[in-house]
Amino acid sequence: MTVFNRPPNRVFQGLHIIGSLLGLFLALLLSGCSAVKLGYNNAPELGYWWLDSYLDFNDRQSVQVRADLAALQAWHRQTELPLYVSTLQQLQRMAPSDVTPAQVCEVSAGFRSRFQALLDQAEPALSTLASTLHAEQLDHLARQFDKRNQKWRAEWIDASPTERSAQRVKRRADRAEMFYGPLEEPQRAVVRDSTAVSAFDARLNDREAVRRQQDTLQTLRQIQTNTLTGAQIRTAVHALLARATDSPDAAYQTYMEKTGQENCLTMAKLHNSTTPAQRLKVMETLKAYETDALALMVP
Repeated sequence: MTVFNRPPNRVFQGLHIIGSLLGLFLALLLSGCSAVKLGYNNAPELGYWWLDSYLDFNDRQSVQVRADLAALQAWHRQTELPLYVSTLQQLQRMAPSDVTPAQVCEVSAGFRSRFQALLDQAEPALSTLASTLHAEQLDHLARQFDKRNQKWRAEWIDASPTERSAQRVKRRADRAEMFYGPLEEPQRAVVRDSTAVSAFDARLNDREAVRRQQDTLQTLRQIQTNTLTGAQIRTAVHALLARATDSPDAAYQTYMEKTGQENCLTMAKLHNSTTPAQRLKVMETLKAYETDALALMVP
């Protein structure tokens, strides 16, 4: 389902920075079969270093974060991987036939629900971590946000419309080929045509990312003042994560609904334009993911 999503990394960058690592687990399952086992088994360590680059943990925080990430992975391995296997089997059954946009959206909604389950599971640890952050770490976080924003804007806002469109077509095609193998002209036409009429708005994406970042910093700075009780901290973190996954910006909500429907329509059109050989390829790819997921269920 990530084939026609927003530009890579921006999806998870827009979420609360501490909760962002939760997307890593799903991303690893979509990153390519050869990387799945190695990436998944090392996800706690990868997630730790990624988070540390934003928050610059002290020794005590490092110990706790590593333990929390290991516990999150253990839960995910036992509880979530069986559900991923079920979804991958469902997709294999769908692959030989044409699909409707509604079917694609249903699968996409299932992935979103699994992401929310990850977020819910991690929320207590996130609240504990938030209560230990210092002013210097939040300043470091703000600088990292700015650095990442500048990089993203250079790629998606400063580029000309032609460059931006070409970049999106290439990324969409590359991701589709991860599943279907080399695309033929009918599929490339679907990608080009859908990109040409897409409601994608780089500036609106950027505005929402900045809103989430400012919301994160404001909430964490409020927690850092040590004026909140433990229950109030948990409430504040819960509300922050809710605003990150369900934006209070009505315009952005409408935009996401529209682009979500576009993505489902495009994915259905792309799949329905594939050849029998390409459908066999996607079934083989999905089966390989299933095999990896089954193997990963055993520590």
